[in-house]
Amino acid sequence: MNKTYRTFGGTVFDAANYIVLSAIGIAAVLPFLYVVAGSFASDTELTQRAFFIVPHSFSLMAYKYIFSTDTILHSLMNSMYVTVVGTLVNLVFTVTMAYGLSKKNVAGRNMIMNLIIFSMLFGGGLIPTYLVVRELQLLDSYWALMLPGAISAFNLIIVKNFFQELPPELEEAAKIDGCSDLSLLWRIVLPLSMPVLATFTLFYAVGHWNNFFSALLYINDPEKWPLQVMLRQIVLLSQMAAGSADSVDYNYVQQAQQSIKMAVIVVGTLPILFVYPFLQKHFAKGVLIGSVKG
Repeated sequence: MNKTYRTFGGTVFDAANYIVLSAIGIAAVLPFLYVVAGSFASDTELTQRAFFIVPHSFSLMAYKYIFSTDTILHSLMNSMYVTVVGTLVNLVFTVTMAYGLSKKNVAGRNMIMNLIIFSMLFGGGLIPTYLVVRELQLLDSYWALMLPGAISAFNLIIVKNFFQELPPELEEAAKIDGCSDLSLLWRIVLPLSMPVLATFTLFYAVGHWNNFFSALLYINDPEKWPLQVMLRQIVLLSQMAAGSADSVDYNYVQQAQQSIKMAVIVVGTLPILFVYPFLQKHFAKGVLIGSVKG
């Protein structure tokens, strides 16, 4: 059995890599652990201790304040709806356009690609975008959060490059068997594209989940606010005991703004973190797919 012998320099290099990567990982995880611990701590402990992972005094008052009404649950459902439907819209538009542009015999393909690249470099800006949304009568509608960013130019180019790398023999064999273009896309191309689809599903979903500025601009009805906007309102209005939080100690709310802010961060972050383990296998494989060839 062959043995692999490593040089001293190679061993030192590997050890240095482990140390640097471990330090980076710890630096990324520790702040979030502090936020989680701080959301369960009292305001006094947050004032006295600069950093901790395990709180000395365990308290649920910050979460009790946040969930004292059904407002958060309602906004959570709004965010889930926007994230799920918006991600489906993104994938449908991105995949269908990328598949068409991956065919070299499509008329006007180069011109369309140049326009897509142009949109990556230059944009109309906030006011023209708002005017377009208003003229399309999308204000106070969930579609205002989905349609303006239905296609990401960068993601589109990556998916197009991936489709171009698929063996053309598969398409030829499917067409001999009588497959149409849509049938070919659905039965052959998409099953082979799961890594890249999982990757951009995660990208699009995280973008929808964390987006609050668009809702702040286009959604005036508080009943349609997504979670991020509602949590922002809680942070801004924590001293006023927003909502109908009659069962919450108002004096505590005045004193515990820091723990409430940390609890808000946890509530806004954990749901999307739970999605990643289900996509991790495909994500690790597909994150660089299609990024080499043009």
